[in-house]
Amino acid sequence: MSTGSANAPSRSAKSRVVGASLVGTTVEWYDFFLYGSAAALVFNKLFFPFSDDPLIGTMLAFVTYAVGFIARPLGGLVFGHYGDRLGRKKLLVVSLIMMGGATFLIGLLPTFQTIGVAAPLVLTLLRLVQGFAIGGEWGGAVLIVSEHGSAKHRGFWASWPQAGVPLGNLLGTAVLAVLAAVQTDEAFLAWGWRIAFLLSGVLVLIGLWVRLAVAESPLFVEAARKAAEEGTEQHAPIMEVLRSYKREVLIAMGARFAENVVYYVLTSFVLTYVATFLELPRSVALNASLIAAVIHLISIPLWGALSDRIGRRPVYLVGAVGTGLWAFVFFTMLDTRSFFVITFATTVGLVFHGAMYGPQAAYFAELFGTRVRYSGASIGYQLASIVAGSLAPIIATALLAAFGSSLPIAIYVALCSVITIIAVAVSPETRTRDLAANDAV
Repeated sequence: MSTGSANAPSRSAKSRVVGASLVGTTVEWYDFFLYGSAAALVFNKLFFPFSDDPLIGTMLAFVTYAVGFIARPLGGLVFGHYGDRLGRKKLLVVSLIMMGGATFLIGLLPTFQTIGVAAPLVLTLLRLVQGFAIGGEWGGAVLIVSEHGSAKHRGFWASWPQAGVPLGNLLGTAVLAVLAAVQTDEAFLAWGWRIAFLLSGVLVLIGLWVRLAVAESPLFVEAARKAAEEGTEQHAPIMEVLRSYKREVLIAMGARFAENVVYYVLTSFVLTYVATFLELPRSVALNASLIAAVIHLISIPLWGALSDRIGRRPVYLVGAVGTGLWAFVFFTMLDTRSFFVITFATTVGLVFHGAMYGPQAAYFAELFGTRVRYSGASIGYQLASIVAGSLAPIIATALLAAFGSSLPIAIYVALCSVITIIAVAVSPETRTRDLAANDAV
C-alpha cells in the first residue's frame, strides 16, 4: 500500500510543523489544566465558600471544571466543520487566541467575597470558552502533523502534539509549585495564584508567533483542490461523518474513555486526595505531579514510535489493561503518605496512560478520510470527554466522600478500562493506512 512518501515534506519542514503544534498545544493545555489545579487548591475557597466541608467546595469547583468538558464537543463540531472546509492552520490560530484570552481574564476575576454570586457565574462562563477552544485545538494540532508525510513514522510524529498535554500540565504545575514555595498560604490564596493565569498572555504570543509560520496540511490542500475541480465541495462534513463513519466515531469514543478518566484521576483528583483526604501539604501532590509529568512527557513519543513498529492496537491495549490494574495499587501506595511512593505511583500510572495517548493521534486520524477527518476525529475525541474526563474528578470525589475509601474509585477506573479494552479489541489495525487513500472511503 502506498503511503505517500514521495510527497513527504523534508525532515526540517516536518519538524517545524511538529514544533508549532507542540508549542501551541502546550500553551492551550497549560491554560486548561491550570484551571483543574486551581479548582482543587484555590477556587473551592475563593469562589465556592458555601460549606464548612472542604470536599463540598471542591466538588462545586470541579463542577465548573466539568463545564469546560461539556463545551468541548461543541468546539470540536464548530472547529471541525470549518477546519475541514477552510484548513487546519486558521482554526488553530483562533483556538489559541480564545483559550489564552479566557485564561488571562480568569486571572483578573474578582472573587465571591468581592462580587458575590457573579464571581462563580463569570468563572463558569470563562471555563465554557476554555472548553470550546480546547475542543477545536486537539483535532487541528494532531491532524496537521499526521497529514504531513507518510505512514512509516506517523505514530511517532503525531504523538508530539499529544506530548503538549503533559508539557502544559508540567508547566502549569511548575508555576503553581514555585508560587506555593515562595509564598505563604495566605499570600498564595489572596493573589499569588493569579500570576499563573496572567502568564498565559505571554505564552499565547509565543504560541502565535510559532504557529503562524507553518504551512497548511498538504493533504487538505490537495483534497480541497480536487473537490474544487470536481465540483464536490463539502458543505457539512459532520453529516458525512454521521452517515459514513458512525462505527469509527464509536471506536474513538470507547478508546478515549479510560484514557480520559485515568488522566484526570492521576492529575486533578490526586491533588484533592493527597491534600484534603490524607491531609498532607499541598506541595507533596504538586511536586509528585511535577516529576511524574516529566516521565509522562518522555514516554508519549516512545509509545508512539513503538506503535509504528507493532501497531496501534497492541500498544493501546497495554495502556488500557495496565491502568485498570494499576488503579488498585495506586491508591494503596498513596495511603503510605510517603512522597517518594506517591511520586512513583503517579509516574507509573501516567506511563501506562502514555501507552494509550502516544498512538492515539495517529490511530484516530487513520480512521477518517481527509475531507471529514477534523470533524470525525474531534467528535469521537471530545464526545467521550463529557462522560469520561469531565466527570472523573467529581465521581472520584463523591465516592471518596460517600465511602471514605479509595477502593470504589479504583473499581470505577477499572470499569472504564474495560470499556476501552472492548473498543480497541473490536477495532481494525490502522498502522499502515494511507491517509490520502482514505479519502475514497
